[in-house]
Amino acid sequence: MTIRTILVDDESLAIQGLKLRLEAHEDVEIVETCSNGREAIRAIKTHKPDLVFLDIQMPGFDGFSVVQGLMEVEPPLFIFCTAYSDHAIRAFEAQAVDYLMKPVEEGRLADALDRVRQRLSERKQVQEAEKLREVLAEVAPDAMNDFAGEGDAPAANRFEKLINIKDRGQIFRVDVDSIERIDAAGDYMCIYTADNSLILRETMKDLEKRLDPRNFQRVHRSTIVNLSQVRQVKPHTNGECFLVLESGAQVKVSRSYRDVVARFVH
Repeated sequence: MTIRTILVDDESLAIQGLKLRLEAHEDVEIVETCSNGREAIRAIKTHKPDLVFLDIQMPGFDGFSVVQGLMEVEPPLFIFCTAYSDHAIRAFEAQAVDYLMKPVEEGRLADALDRVRQRLSERKQVQEAEKLREVLAEVAPDAMNDFAGEGDAPAANRFEKLINIKDRGQIFRVDVDSIERIDAAGDYMCIYTADNSLILRETMKDLEKRLDPRNFQRVHRSTIVNLSQVRQVKPHTNGECFLVLESGAQVKVSRSYRDVVARFVH
């Protein structure tokens, strides 16, 4: 699979350096380079790349403005490349695959591209499954019903009981039941227990697959809560509310996830 890629940076030397490092990866094809945000938006809409390496601080449209300018189309995967470390959290909130510091280290680049390959593979599998559903719905609706039912009732024993987390040079074995909540920042998950907080390098989508949905539910775009840890529901404005957890921590539930709260109040 070829990874069609666009490089965006207002410094020509930075683009040249990234080009040289990407030559070691035969599946990466650079289809365009851009020197500012406006060029990047046009190029992305034209070429529809799989991946964009994106500088943050540029004249005119910065890197985050580029991401916002693509909301009406299916966006590519983004890897932010910058000389400044203070934008990392915001970059992961923008669902970046990774955040690389200049000059880009070859090892970090290789790790980031491995995550890109995994994401693209998952995306392709979803697309192929959807195509199969469409064909079955048209030519064999009975088979479609069988297909749709597969996996709808996952067995409880397929979910994790313990999660290994490598953090600060140590490996922690965390009992899933002890987790209170999980906050996401891009490919990083902040795992909170009653007496500890750990960083796990994994996407929320992948982590959700490992957790039993009967116990762990998303209550915000970037927050998962262990429902067994909820001790109180506190109404808030605009249809939102707060969940008070066993430790006393409070987690806001956005309006989009009010159905999660319904099981506590009915």
